[in-house]
Amino acid sequence: MDWKAVLSVIEIILSVLLVIAILLQQQGSGLGSLFGGGGGETYRTKRGAEKLFYNLTIIAIVLFVVNGLAIAILSANS
Repeated sequence: MDWKAVLSVIEIILSVLLVIAILLQQQGSGLGSLFGGGGGETYRTKRGAEKLFYNLTIIAIVLFVVNGLAIAILSANS
């Protein structure tokens, strides 16, 4: 079993999941907020699905980095 190939496939899957998780977050939606016209810029806590996607995004980022480091270590050792 080639671990580098398996980890590479996992890296691709994680990257797709990470993109989806980021796109599903609705905070600051619209181009108006991109250029400073946010309007409702009050502090609020994340609840429900927003909190779930936020936490899943953090988990996906950590897994992505750890998997990338594992690929780099395996590549350096071979």
